[in-house]
Amino acid sequence: MKTLRLNIADNGVAWVCLDRPEKRNALSPQLLSELYITVEQLRIDDRVHVIVLEGSGSAFCAGADLDYLRTMSGFSSLENLDDSQLLERTFRAIYTCPKPTIAKVHGPAIAGGCGLATICDFVVASRQKALFGYTEVRIGFIPAVVGAYLLRKVGDAVARRLLLGADLIGAEDAYRIGLVSHVAEHDQLDVAVTELADKLIQNSASSIRLTKQLLTDMHGMSLEAALQYATALNVIARGTDDCRARVAEFLEQPPKGT
Repeated sequence: MKTLRLNIADNGVAWVCLDRPEKRNALSPQLLSELYITVEQLRIDDRVHVIVLEGSGSAFCAGADLDYLRTMSGFSSLENLDDSQLLERTFRAIYTCPKPTIAKVHGPAIAGGCGLATICDFVVASRQKALFGYTEVRIGFIPAVVGAYLLRKVGDAVARRLLLGADLIGAEDAYRIGLVSHVAEHDQLDVAVTELADKLIQNSASSIRLTKQLLTDMHGMSLEAALQYATALNVIARGTDDCRARVAEFLEQPPKGT
């Protein structure tokens, strides 16, 4: 890989680092392709329990690559379709990954970079240096693919503020509107991410997989359909080896206070 660095730690945390610091980790076709391949490999790697996305250099991800934007201006409609489908496929692979994902945002996450953080299950942001913004409308683009995920995460009113206003906001504001799940001091960011990953590792991998599927699939369902689906998925969860083992272990524990 030329645009990513991957490290799988002994505890099962896969650290995926966007490694184009000279381009502020901008989303080139090569980076998106390598990210897609990497996530698809990690989703079936039994060693991996949690995936962390981070960026090298000063930014998490600055959005589209400027040099590629110049090339894109001459694209045909079919070439633009192929390009959009690459972004959509990569983002969907991360969003539907059965393993919990954490975005470690130590600096600016702009446009597509903000979308990359948004699609992760958790976003841990630097209080001092993280910035978030969907700035596509400033240059005539629309936040099409990322907008679909943002609506699910923060709702219509907040999505309109972010997508139409194109403002940059800090970690605290992003936390208040639900875009960020955790805020940490900049020099404690690694500690905060590691503590969150360690907590997630303690949970049942099969339960996390099914819960993520539940949360993804329930959108748009009627109440009746959602309840029927949830009931069926609950039956599957109860039949897993992990569920049986964890319930047995729980029942063998002495009552608290004895």
